[in-house]
Amino acid sequence: MDHPVSISIVRYIVVLPLIGAAINFLAGAWLQKTFGKRIISVLGCGVVALAFLLAVREFFAMLALAPDSRFMLDSLWPWIHYGGLDIDIAFWLDPLSMVMTLVVTGVGGLIHIYSTGYMHEDESYWRFFGWLNLFTFAMLVLVLGDNLWLMFVGWEGVGLCSFALIGFWYKVYPNTTAGNKAFIVNRIGDLAFVIALYSLFAALGAVGHPTLVTREVAKYAPMLAGMPGYLGMTMVTFVTLMMFAGATGKSAQIPLYVWLPDAMAGPTPVSALIHAATMVTAGVYMVARMNFMFVMAPATMTVVAVVGGLTALFAATIGIAQNDIKKVLAYSTVSQLGYMFAGLGVGAFTAGVFHLMTHAFFKACLFLGAGSVIHSMGGEQDMRKMGGLRHHMPITFATFLAATLAISGVPPFAGFMSKDEIIWQAFAHGHTVVWGMLMVGAGITVFYMFRQVYMTFFGDFRGTHEQEHHLHESPPSIAYVLVVLGLLSVFGGLVKIPDFIATFKPFETFLEPVFSSPLTRQVVESGIHSRGTEAALGFVTFTMVVLGWLVADLMYRQKTIDPERFSAAFGGVPYNWVLNKYFVDEFYDFTVVRPYLAMTRALAWFDLHVIDGVVNLVATVTVLVAWLSGLFDSYVVDGLVNAASLVTLDVGGRLRKLQTGSINGYLYGILAAVMVILLVRAMLRV
Repeated sequence: MDHPVSISIVRYIVVLPLIGAAINFLAGAWLQKTFGKRIISVLGCGVVALAFLLAVREFFAMLALAPDSRFMLDSLWPWIHYGGLDIDIAFWLDPLSMVMTLVVTGVGGLIHIYSTGYMHEDESYWRFFGWLNLFTFAMLVLVLGDNLWLMFVGWEGVGLCSFALIGFWYKVYPNTTAGNKAFIVNRIGDLAFVIALYSLFAALGAVGHPTLVTREVAKYAPMLAGMPGYLGMTMVTFVTLMMFAGATGKSAQIPLYVWLPDAMAGPTPVSALIHAATMVTAGVYMVARMNFMFVMAPATMTVVAVVGGLTALFAATIGIAQNDIKKVLAYSTVSQLGYMFAGLGVGAFTAGVFHLMTHAFFKACLFLGAGSVIHSMGGEQDMRKMGGLRHHMPITFATFLAATLAISGVPPFAGFMSKDEIIWQAFAHGHTVVWGMLMVGAGITVFYMFRQVYMTFFGDFRGTHEQEHHLHESPPSIAYVLVVLGLLSVFGGLVKIPDFIATFKPFETFLEPVFSSPLTRQVVESGIHSRGTEAALGFVTFTMVVLGWLVADLMYRQKTIDPERFSAAFGGVPYNWVLNKYFVDEFYDFTVVRPYLAMTRALAWFDLHVIDGVVNLVATVTVLVAWLSGLFDSYVVDGLVNAASLVTLDVGGRLRKLQTGSINGYLYGILAAVMVILLVRAMLRV
């Protein structure tokens, strides 16, 4: 649409969380001390809830518009107008950013409410909600930014907030280390994203249209087709690969996924916010937003699909051996993000975004359910010390089970509608290798999720007597949020039903204008369209689901298969590798961290002994020269000056005696001088 509707309400959706953050950071400590934590709760949750209500209002207003007119622009003020770059602080609301806004404010708002119960005893309650509100604001800037630079501002904002929230309990050293790791790893991806933005701006400038406004980039991107880029690639391929490299950092894909499992060091609501509603979805959103460029680079699309498939399978295998209840879910998130990227890479953009939304529902429910368990267990996170909790925590158990069924892809739960669509689309678009990885990953997902359910909620309690004595269901602020998310895990996927079941896809219809470029349509429609084939492959996927559940049930509920003996049958090596996460962190430590630290130590030694040595030598020589110069000045220059002054004084003193003041003396002197002169002349004549 050439002339989008201009509105002013979008800015309030974005600014409200910023207002909450500002009040908390500026006056939160005083408010909490003076009025208690309730006012912090009302403020922190209220601004996000109000933003969600405004988003819902705009959603219905958008539905009232014709599909081709569902684009709304809210321009605030000029920003950068220099060197051909003309961008403003403006927010762009279309179906894709609307979905993201509803997820961020809706699921994020529920996490805020949950936090009022989970973090109630924390002394820095106000600081926690300040960062939580700022996190929400940054994510809204990211998804609503009208241009790529404003998107990048939000991109960096969520990186900063994740650093602060992961290391929120900063008095514990591993927490701060985890925050540092997240921050540093993300900077690697962010550098690639910046390179992509500069390269894109230069390329568009070369064809006479320098811009980074997203809708303008979409208009002029076809002019870049065939333009030579860098490293032997076309410009579009180079730019999209750099963008995807940035996405692998934010959305934790191979090779930059390693920060996300360590992010569990933060409070559980932070884990839920990062993993479900905000930061990790940023890369998925960015690729979906830039779909018109990615489809111009088939090589990049293949890379996205393969990396997504590999990550989905790789992370799933690590999840099967984790014993920390949150670490299981962390690797699950990495795996599910792989499914989203695989969907985008094969051309199923709607399916990728759909899984982003449903994943927000069930993953938030799973993380908050894990937090409920940890809260009841007095901080314990090791599943080997749990068991039988379903009797003590029925609401947590029921909602956790619903979310587990959703992520497992059991029909008709939300995950079945979205994840199975991605698996089918991978096959339909000819990516059979990616399809195979996603299929195997689906079976493994069911195994490790039901392993978690059985270890946590079934069997006998394996903790201490004191822990068992304090087991209880979580307070309403936690339990009610779990119920809402559990219901979304069950029914949230019904907005898009697989074609082999029924033709009902309002979600796909709603997003269709975003993926309307001719080339995107061509890629989307290039796959197989066969209900029979889709149904058959759906049955194969469901068989994998059943097999995954059956193995988990035999091992961890019925216990007819001993997990230790099972792993020993393979020599224990595969299990050891999986348990140690394939030693990837150790590999990075050996190949990257240690060489980098060695280089910095060498540079520090060079700086201390060479650079500082030269500087110190110059300083010493300067001091010596100054000392010698001082001696010369004191004894030679000053000596000559003093000698001249003494001679002058002596001569002056002698001549002064001639000044007697006697006229007779002066006359006698003159007479004597005259006589001398006359005598001399006379002698000369002779």
